[in-house]
Amino acid sequence: MLASRAFSLIGKRAISTSVGLRGHGVAKVEDFSLPGYIDRRDIPLPPLEYVRNLSAEQKALKEKEKASWSALSIDEKVGLYRIKFCETFAEMNRGSNEWKTVFGGVLFFLGLTAFVIIWQRLYVYGPVPHTFSDEWVAMQTKRMLDMRVNPIEGFSAKWDYDKNEWKK
Repeated sequence: MLASRAFSLIGKRAISTSVGLRGHGVAKVEDFSLPGYIDRRDIPLPPLEYVRNLSAEQKALKEKEKASWSALSIDEKVGLYRIKFCETFAEMNRGSNEWKTVFGGVLFFLGLTAFVIIWQRLYVYGPVPHTFSDEWVAMQTKRMLDMRVNPIEGFSAKWDYDKNEWKK
């Protein structure tokens, strides 16, 4: 009983996977070895038409196209254009609102960075060391001048020891 139940499940699995390999007919398989359609200003004539599978109405319009174009109405000419192309040059050149998204993203990340910096200053870094105070720097400078540190081209070379001030 258990064996027959297991074999029936395995059999159903084999059937379902073989059906899965054939596909369910839902997704359209695209042949990527063929060139694709894209509207670009620098390539005004794409290598293939925008609509690949024509409807009955479009096929009739294509047959009507072979006759005189003066017999075609404006709507039929636009329909023929839309079979070949997706967008006109005016539609390709119109502005988009993508800049708003980019600008908003930049402002968001700048704000996030500011919050991270503020958080680091409050919770990560300790207090400023006492050696950064103005009094300490003045004492350090006086000590270096008294020791005549780097007297030829450096720090002490810019100090006038006779007048007790920086050289001009």
